[in-house]
Amino acid sequence: MEFLQNWQDEYLNTYVIPWAINIVMALVIFVFGRWLAKGLTKWIGRLMAKGKVDATLTTFLGNIIYAALMVVVAIAALDQLGVDTTSVMAIFAAAGLAIGLALKDSLANFSSGVMLVLFRPFNKGDFVEAAGVAGIVEQINIFNTVMRTGDNREVIVPNSQVYGGTIINYSARDTRRIDMVFGIGYDDDIRKAKALIEEVVKSDPRVLADPALTVAVSELADSSVNFVVRPWVKTEDYWAVLFDLTENLKLACDENGISIPYPQRDIHIHQADAA
Repeated sequence: MEFLQNWQDEYLNTYVIPWAINIVMALVIFVFGRWLAKGLTKWIGRLMAKGKVDATLTTFLGNIIYAALMVVVAIAALDQLGVDTTSVMAIFAAAGLAIGLALKDSLANFSSGVMLVLFRPFNKGDFVEAAGVAGIVEQINIFNTVMRTGDNREVIVPNSQVYGGTIINYSARDTRRIDMVFGIGYDDDIRKAKALIEEVVKSDPRVLADPALTVAVSELADSSVNFVVRPWVKTEDYWAVLFDLTENLKLACDENGISIPYPQRDIHIHQADAA
């Protein structure tokens, strides 16, 4: 009995108590680590919210940060239990590499989405041209950007194509310049035509006084004397003013006897004498 009692005491002191202590410590590490991970995630989320980071990106990054912290906590708990964490970390690394290779395109879209949200080359509602698509931005998601074209088509563009190419934001500035080329005939009075163009353009109340209107002869072309007409308007009035000015300038020229030439070609037919 004394031998059995000694063996039980030795077994208890050598295995049971240390294992019990390790299990309790591992549970403490896991519980405390989980609480700390949640606290850090919420704190980082509040910082991003104060920085006006997009809510979708905030949630997504919060989930990634929490998952990464929980991996660290789990490894620390396993290490407390005496598990060889080197092999565990190697498994995580191999799994991460495999997932990264499998999701290469998705990760590229994700990183581009993060850049779009952070640097904001455009916002929701802007009219932009990106990745060969021109339209109004309706959504900026983590993996793609949703745009609506002028004919009301919905186009979903991967973020890597948007951020990796040239982005033209037509809504970024409050004002835009309309660039028009207006041609008159060589027999027409240049001064009269210039004064008429200025009168028609300035009569539109949507045309801004500052910056000033530019009307100047730009080219002596093959069939016409070309004027550049460059009024400034508010961005939201761009297309309406462009269409109205084109029509009004044509009507004014017709009423004042100023011709708008078009390319012409003279064909001379030479008939050979009959043999």
